[in-house]
Parts: sequence; structure tokens; C-alpha cells
Amino acid sequence: MVNRVLAHTGARHPVIQAPMGWIARSRLAAAVSAAGGLGMVETSSGEVDACRREIDTMVASGLPFGVNLPLMFLRDDRLVRHVADAGVRFVTTSAGNPATFVGLLREHGLTVYHVVPSIRAARKAIEAGVDGLVVEGAEGGGFKNPAEVSLLVLLQGIREITDLPLVAAGGIVDGRGMAAAFALGAEAVQMGTRFLASAESPVHAHYKQAVLAADETGTVVVNRTGSPTMRVLGTEFSRALAASGGPAHSSLDAIKRLYFDGEMEASLASAGQSVGLVHDVESVAAIIERTMAGFHAAMATAVRRAGEL
Repeated sequence: MVNRVLAHTGARHPVIQAPMGWIARSRLAAAVSAAGGLGMVETSSGEVDACRREIDTMVASGLPFGVNLPLMFLRDDRLVRHVADAGVRFVTTSAGNPATFVGLLREHGLTVYHVVPSIRAARKAIEAGVDGLVVEGAEGGGFKNPAEVSLLVLLQGIREITDLPLVAAGGIVDGRGMAAAFALGAEAVQMGTRFLASAESPVHAHYKQAVLAADETGTVVVNRTGSPTMRVLGTEFSRALAASGGPAHSSLDAIKRLYFDGEMEASLASAGQSVGLVHDVESVAAIIERTMAGFHAAMATAVRRAGEL
């Protein structure tokens, strides 16, 4: 399979691991890239020095990978310039105006995709000159646009206005979801919750088991009228916060205790509605292999059914 996203990223399979804060470091990213997908390194944690080391580790590995730059969370341009100078070839920008750094990044030979949660945001990114778009539906976990629009609607609406490469994100955990996204114009998928519950994911077993135990109604959106809005696992803590409408930002202070110590009521556990579709903890390689096999099977079935009409 060769398409524009594969050409831009150097991956063998059009499966991208979401740049989850604190989680998407070299351990997980390297496993995804070694299995043929595209591992991503996060910088949304704000841990600049740690993120720089993780980026350097991935560069030294020789594996294809990417870096996410959440523009509104960057305190300065140190990470942007480090990425530009380090030998990184692919970046996604998010949470801000891509025009801020797209010129600098492209001058250094990087391919830039921007994450968009709406058609309006897609238009602005296209005007800024990005190379592609990550189309993020409201089904996905983590930081969200308060105006919730599903991936199904976004892919159709954004494909109407551009021929740029599209990566579908939100609610996808397997080949069936991937096939549906491709039918609507995507050339790759980004998966977060599925890789969160992988064997190589660094999060605590309690977090992974909470994902497996949840059904499709097992997430809540907190801070709908403020910033940052987030989709997270429904726990006693997060449901109370959602009901109160309280700010989510201060609730992230203890996020490492949840992620890595397994204290599930200490903070907010990012997860998408696809938790209802994740039933086991598998290796990254098994997830990608199963996703690609399921994709080809689903596409073949769709072609057969279309021929029956």
C-alpha cells in the first residue's frame, strides 16, 4: 500500500499512534514504528527537556516517527526549533494557528499536518499552507473542541473542500473503522485509546483495565464551557467534575499519579468512546497486524456487497 501519508511519513502502514501527553514517549513510539506504523512523540506535557531527550532517542533509532506540537501550550519556541534542527521529518501541529510555525518547519524540510476539529479550522490550516490534516472527531479522547462534531461528518465536510491528505482520528481501534474512514476519503488513521491499552503502553495496569472495563458510554466530557475541554474515562472524580462544570486544568496536577501509579481517582484519565471496542491488551505489533488484516477484509466485503446492489 502506497499513498500520500505513507510517502510523507515513511511508515509501512497508514496507522499513526496518537501523541498522548506523558504517554507518547520513545518506548511506545518506537514499538509502533518498528511494527510498521508511525510512532509519535508528545510535547503537550510541557516537560521540555524530557521531550527533547525522547525526540533525540527516536532520531537515533533510525525509525520513522513524528512529533506533535500543541501550539497554545508551548511556552516558547525551544521545542519547535529543536524539532526543526534534530532531523525530524514529520510533525503535527494542534491547538493553535498553524501559520505561527509552518513556515519555519517547512523551511527545514519538515512535512506539517495540522489537527482540526471543524471545517472552519480546516480552512484556516489550508490557508496556512499545511501539507495535510488530521481530522479529529469528538469521539476521541483527551483535549477536545467544545463544539462536538463526529468524525463521520467531519471527514465528509472536509473532503468536500480540499484534496489534501487526511488522517482520520477518533473512535477507530481496528480495521473496520479504518475501512470506514478510507471510504470517506482518509488515507490513514490515528489511534490513541487502542494504543493506550497496548502491552508497550507505559501507563499503569489499573488504567488499562479501566479501559477494558468501560463500554461505549464509559467516557464523559469535562469543562464543556471552558478550556481545556476533555473527553475522559467516567470515574467518580471525572463525573463530579463534569456535573459541576468546573475547570479541568487544575485537575491535571496529579495526572502522573493516575497514569503511572494507577490512582484512578487522582486526576483525569483521557480516553475516547472507542473504549467500548477495546477488549484486550495486546502488543503493538499484534494491534497493527490485526488492524491491517481487518481493513483489507472489510474493504473486500464492501466491494462484494456493492456488487450485489
